[in-house]
Amino acid sequence: MTGKRRTGRIGLAVFLVLVCTFSLFPFLWMVITSVKEQREIMSIPPTLVPSRLTAGHYGDVFTKSNMPRYFINSTIIATGSTVIALVFSILGGYGFARFRFRGRAFLQNAVLSSQMLPTAAIIVPVFIILRTVHLLNSYPGLILAYLIITMPLSVWMMTGYFRFVPAEIEEAALIDGCSRLGVLTRVVLPVSLPGLVATAVYCFVVTWNEFLFALSFATDRRVMTLPIGLMEFSQEFTTDWGALMAGSVLMTLPIVILFFVIQRAFISGLTSGATKG
Repeated sequence: MTGKRRTGRIGLAVFLVLVCTFSLFPFLWMVITSVKEQREIMSIPPTLVPSRLTAGHYGDVFTKSNMPRYFINSTIIATGSTVIALVFSILGGYGFARFRFRGRAFLQNAVLSSQMLPTAAIIVPVFIILRTVHLLNSYPGLILAYLIITMPLSVWMMTGYFRFVPAEIEEAALIDGCSRLGVLTRVVLPVSLPGLVATAVYCFVVTWNEFLFALSFATDRRVMTLPIGLMEFSQEFTTDWGALMAGSVLMTLPIVILFFVIQRAFISGLTSGATKG
């Protein structure tokens, strides 16, 4: 029996190593390519280990492109969209979780159903709306457009997290004279912190990596985001693969760092919402 258990553990470990290798290989290849010399990038067969390391591609990203500006744009837009989506999802999720009213189930289903619409199907009407209110090629316009993507699922996530909070805690606070808004901000939100983190990370990652809306509504270089800015390295007949991979690495690093910093709260939020939502 002990031998079978040991064999099973070894098999599981090998399986996990293979899965991790398969998942991390694209990122590893991106990093390796970003530090290869141009001649080695184009060599056939390709090399896994560079014969000589170079940081020149990262220098080109900072000095020969507008990537620093695009990084600032992405940070402003992703942060603004995340904050606004979080505020509205907190209010909407708390309303769905705590209040009973006519049409509640219909509204919940309608909110989630809007997430099922393909992005390409709503580009034209959103473009017309933004053009009418003169918000094309602007931070507010892109932030509002991203709310269409992030809000529906965020409301559902927060609804599940708020249902996890015992109603007795809120009732005790109300009896002590706390207002409903005070209960939400002083009692419910601190208890739901892991859920808030998970929802915020979801919103930030989606908006940070979004491509189609950014390509359609932010064609001005002053408001272009990183996914669109990477296209600068691809010309009609040539592609600077070294600079493209270096820019991709720099674009990915903030998300990787974010996950490492808040991974415990993020995982806790996902599990609580999954089991109690």
